[in-house]
Amino acid sequence: MAKKKTKIDGFDVINNIILILFAVVVFYPFWDLLLTSFSNPVETTSLGLHLWISEWRIDSYQYALSDPVVGYAYINTILRTVIGTILAIIMTIMAPYPLSKRLLPGRSIITIYFLITMFFSGGLIPFYLLIRSLKLINSFWVMVIPSMLSVYNVVILRNYMMNIDKTLEESAFMDGAGYITTLVNIVIPVSKPVIATIILWTAVGHWNEWFHAMIFIRDEKKTVLQVIFRRMLLFLKTESEQLMELSLEKERQIIGATVRAAITMITIGPIILVYPFLQKYFIKGIMVGSLKG
Repeated sequence: MAKKKTKIDGFDVINNIILILFAVVVFYPFWDLLLTSFSNPVETTSLGLHLWISEWRIDSYQYALSDPVVGYAYINTILRTVIGTILAIIMTIMAPYPLSKRLLPGRSIITIYFLITMFFSGGLIPFYLLIRSLKLINSFWVMVIPSMLSVYNVVILRNYMMNIDKTLEESAFMDGAGYITTLVNIVIPVSKPVIATIILWTAVGHWNEWFHAMIFIRDEKKTVLQVIFRRMLLFLKTESEQLMELSLEKERQIIGATVRAAITMITIGPIILVYPFLQKYFIKGIMVGSLKG
């Protein structure tokens, strides 16, 4: 029996080539950044873009981690991300569930109130005065409490919950379950893709956020990684400008290039490692959360 020849679709070939090129374009900047962080500074400035390096060095990482405060900042950043994400997702689940019920008294008014806070803020000075009156200055919780609820995430999850099959909840109510039991055992499992997406958004936001720590934290041992690295980058910029004034352009490039790359890799590394585990939920959650409602 003759084997059936597989027909090659020209569109699939072109489509795969385009996707491969797109993947290379997206991946290469990260690869170049990684090589730059481990490379010899002189080699980095002489070669420009490169696919490999001849000498692997950790000098830039040693410089970036040389500040004794970096250890405290790393721990604070991890704690802030973990605790802040857990509290934020609890609040984000609790808020949209009652708002998804059409029979909730004052539902429209509460929703409008939420949306107003999404588009208008009280301003930086009233916010600072509020934080000071709550005695949160120089406190770990000043980096967590103001970010506990995102109205955008509430709207996304509310729209999803409104489209969950009502018969699931009605069956639970007929079996004697209350609202909390229904929320925990039915609504949350069904909403897992959207919740996972919100967890990723919240964690990335906490990991990258530095403004609250810079404004409200006075003790360096309580600050976060991004504030310390921002200070290092400003120092490198100042030092580079001084060398430029002395007409030492090459030395100016050598000082900053590899250290900036190392600082960037240390900062984005944990998020890059976590993202693949949540990618399938992220893609599904984006599609479902945007189309439903």
